[in-house]
Amino acid sequence: MKVAVYCGSRSGNEPLYIEKARELGEFFGNNGIDLVFGGGHVGLMGVVADAVLAAGGKVFGVIPQHLVNRELAHPGLTELFVVDSMHERKAKMAELADGFVALPGGIGTLEEIFEVWTWGQLGFHRKPCAFYNVNGFYDAQLEMVKTMVASGFVKQQYLDMIVLADTPAALIEGFNGYTAPQEKWT
Repeated sequence: MKVAVYCGSRSGNEPLYIEKARELGEFFGNNGIDLVFGGGHVGLMGVVADAVLAAGGKVFGVIPQHLVNRELAHPGLTELFVVDSMHERKAKMAELADGFVALPGGIGTLEEIFEVWTWGQLGFHRKPCAFYNVNGFYDAQLEMVKTMVASGFVKQQYLDMIVLADTPAALIEGFNGYTAPQEKWT
C-alpha cells in the first residue's frame, strides 16, 4: 500500500505534531506501507519521511522544480519525481497513492486533501481520504463541512466518506474498511 501524506512544510508550535508525524512514519516503515509525499525535507514533511526511511520503508517524493531550486528537496528518498508545477505534483501523487491523509498543516495541506476528496466525490478515484486529527486539529474544519451538509451543499455520504483517525492503527483500519460512495453525478 502507498499512502499520500499531506502535511505542513512547517512543524507547528506544538511538539505533539512532530511526535505524531514521526509515529505515523515509523508505523508505515515498520508495516510495509510506502509513503508518497511532497518531496521536501522541511517541517512535518521531513519528519514523516525521515521516520519512514529510518524504519526501513520506502518514500516517494514529488516536488516541483521551483522548490528544488530553493534547496527544499529531501536528499535521501527511495525515489524523487521532479515535476514542472504544483498541478503536476498533485496529479502524480494521486496516481502513485492508494489512499490520502492530511496531517496538521496549513492552507496547502487543506487544498491538497480537499482536492482529492472532491475527486473521490466526483468518481475520479475510489481511494480513501482521511484527516489525521491530532489533538482535534481538524475539528473546526469538519464542523464547517457539517454546516455545508446542513445547508444542503454537500450530501452526508460525502462527509461520511472521510476517514477520521488519530492513531496509525485507526487510519489503516479506516482505509481497509473503506467503501467509496456513489459518484455525485450518477
